[in-house]
Amino acid sequence: MGFNTSLGLAGSYSLSPMPSPTVSDQNYIDFTSSSTAGWAQQYLPELYDQEIERYGNRSIGGFLQMVGAEMPMSSDQVIWSEQNRLHIAYRNDDVTANSTVVVTTASSGLCTLGSALNNAMRVGNTALITDAATGLKTLKCYVSAVSSQTFTLKPYTQDELSSGEVTFDDSDKINIFVYGSEFAKGSAAMSGELKPQFQQYNNRPLIIKDHFKIDGSDTAQIGWVETTDEAGSVGYSWYLKAAGETRLRFEDYLESMMIEAELTEASSGVADHVSNVNGSEGLFAAVQSRGNIFEDLASLADFDVILKNLDKQGAIEENMLFVNRSLALQLDDMLAGINAGYQQGASFGVFENSSDMALNLGFSGFRRGSYDFYKSDWKYLNDAAGRGGFGDISGILVPAGTSSVYDQSLGKNIKRPFLHVRYRASQTDDRRMKSWVTGSVGSASYVGDDVMEVHYLSERCLIVQGANNFVLLKES
Repeated sequence: MGFNTSLGLAGSYSLSPMPSPTVSDQNYIDFTSSSTAGWAQQYLPELYDQEIERYGNRSIGGFLQMVGAEMPMSSDQVIWSEQNRLHIAYRNDDVTANSTVVVTTASSGLCTLGSALNNAMRVGNTALITDAATGLKTLKCYVSAVSSQTFTLKPYTQDELSSGEVTFDDSDKINIFVYGSEFAKGSAAMSGELKPQFQQYNNRPLIIKDHFKIDGSDTAQIGWVETTDEAGSVGYSWYLKAAGETRLRFEDYLESMMIEAELTEASSGVADHVSNVNGSEGLFAAVQSRGNIFEDLASLADFDVILKNLDKQGAIEENMLFVNRSLALQLDDMLAGINAGYQQGASFGVFENSSDMALNLGFSGFRRGSYDFYKSDWKYLNDAAGRGGFGDISGILVPAGTSSVYDQSLGKNIKRPFLHVRYRASQTDDRRMKSWVTGSVGSASYVGDDVMEVHYLSERCLIVQGANNFVLLKES
């Protein structure tokens, strides 16, 4: 009886070479195959055992390390308060019956009267009014009566709002600013007092997890590609690469979740189908709800609009611009164009470029008005596997320095970076960045299965204080 060739025990079979980084029982060159006969039976091939980093540094993190800080917390919620404006102003309110103003928008001061009145104007106030459409018509007035959601204005320089050199007709939209008060001799005290409204904000941490698993046999499998794990150890076990990339990816998720996270709305699909997934307010969500949004920044005139808006907010002099490549080039071109007609070549201020040297066309910072701006590329907005694959957001303006806020847990005013991360921690457990190994490999905790599992966990949230000083730069 002869050999059963179907079982692969005779000379009629062949093996398929598979020289790839995949660890398998076919990961070698078959020197007995007719396809590699000749030189392949005598000489070994030249193998490059290190991977080519064709995407460079693939991490998209690092933004929060540059602009913020990390602090522990021990609760399910972070609560802080922020000051409202000090002075009383109204925008886009209606004028009726020649002199009566109907309060249809909230005061920018967010104040209420301590008396029965429910708007912030009081008899005796002096106010400056202007038309909301153009701002060209202005008139100074005296508040003669206040009732519920209305107050009456009497001009200082003419009879009524609707008659005189400056006229405001019924249903005109006006802006109002209170600049003081005036009373007659021996008159009674001002009626009512202003009590600031408490402005509270909060955010909650979310739990972020990842996981890597490999069976015990494959941890002993040797490949021909040299790998490096997250601790820097070098070896030829392919699982080290998978485990290391899982950790690096998780570390990037810790930052991208803080940037992109959304709070779960009550009527959302998440709330309807997933229990106890409450979400969190990330950077983009916070700025879109409480900050400023500017679309299609393309010129110095556009930038001046942003400056004027910053004047109306906290007017923080030092700001950082984190932008994608397209906006970075636009800002460089915008600044370079200022000196484009210089006779002996371009002269870009601190760079001191001349016609005899290599021209530096990039700008890392500039000053406009009373503001300093420091520009930096944000890889998260450029990477094709991140926001760079979408193109809807081109950058963000972040104020430098710290803000003073009232901390509920400490019971006092404290200074915090405008942007910082809070993570769950206590004396017994630190959940900033946890990792642990279980399984049958090495010094891991033993379980019943012949596997190695690496677990990653973090519980954190981003705190965006003074979001009115942030500007989100978007593409329309």
